[in-house]
Amino acid sequence: MAKDPGRIDQLLSKGVEEVIDEAHLRAALAAQKKLRIKFGIDPTSPDLHLGHAVALRKLRDFQDAGHTIVLIVGDFTGRIGDPSGRTEARKPLEPKQIKENMKHYLEQAGKILNVKKAEVAFNSQWFDNEGIEEFVKLASATSFQQILRRADFKKRIDEGLDITFLELLYPLFQGYDSVKIKADLEVGGTDQKFNLLMGRRIQRHFGQPEQDIMTFPLLEGLDGVKKMSKSVGNYIGLDDKPEDMFGKIMSLPDALIKKYFVLCTDVDESELKEIQKEENPKIQKERLGFEIVKLYHGEAAAREAKENFEKLFSKKEIPADIPELKLKKGENAVIDIVVAAGIKSRSEARRLIEQGGFDVDGRNEKDPQAAISVKGGETLKIGKKKFFRVKV
Repeated sequence: MAKDPGRIDQLLSKGVEEVIDEAHLRAALAAQKKLRIKFGIDPTSPDLHLGHAVALRKLRDFQDAGHTIVLIVGDFTGRIGDPSGRTEARKPLEPKQIKENMKHYLEQAGKILNVKKAEVAFNSQWFDNEGIEEFVKLASATSFQQILRRADFKKRIDEGLDITFLELLYPLFQGYDSVKIKADLEVGGTDQKFNLLMGRRIQRHFGQPEQDIMTFPLLEGLDGVKKMSKSVGNYIGLDDKPEDMFGKIMSLPDALIKKYFVLCTDVDESELKEIQKEENPKIQKERLGFEIVKLYHGEAAAREAKENFEKLFSKKEIPADIPELKLKKGENAVIDIVVAAGIKSRSEARRLIEQGGFDVDGRNEKDPQAAISVKGGETLKIGKKKFFRVKV
């Protein structure tokens, strides 16, 4: 357990937006109490990205300090959909879709957490088996007015948009998870604050000590504006290939460099100050890209990704802003990609490819029928001067 004041300070501050109740949590850490730390997973997507990794990295810090991580897979609550930050109702997920989405989730989380040492619970274990009497107890834990105070609900009411009764129940269900696993601490993004606080309220209602809560800043995606999201298309996936991950980071708005260093890397504060002395943001982003790729693919892959990027861009042939080319995820024939990029005929496309006019991430391909595995984020060069960034 963490006892050193400096280590405790790092746990409570690095990459953290807010802690409630910080004095209580600090005292528990100083007393070397082994905490049960809850993190809820709403299985709306099978893929993890750097935005998800912010919380997972902090959980790993606590895990390394000797605490127990409890991952709650919201296979029941996922059928409702978390309304946090939403301007419209989420479409409820079917059990089959939830199961499919969860298939690789823990495998990806294992790139950060030691999943074997964590507890993993599915909240359908209790919600599918407890009767109406327990539901009535839960429903009496708060008031209708209390739930409607949350900002996203107030906004929807003001705009005349519907709020389903299921959405009103969601915070209660998430809070009840804390009761079932006897959470000491729950973590999540700032958009989860209402739900995390509801956990404290419901634990109190059921006669348990209130959990502390810790929130993290939301990570903006590659557009520099919206929260990182696969549906928006502004994400960097944990399963992205090293060269794709590095290339996406190099396209990041300069204003987000420091935030990404703090939330997405192991670079400490003193080293970050030295990095920031470099006036050229491109060099800062090269270091950022190296540090992030190293975390998920290893140092050798990070060096190779950096070198390949430098080879591709060193001649300054590629403009700063290149258009996106929409392609289907998975295997695409080279000739189909070139036609999609605007070459008028397949015979012309074939000629261009066979003459060496097609590159993907700096690799030349002269076979028109060769299959290119597309995940999104690849840089294409077609002909001498046409460049595209793949979007799936």
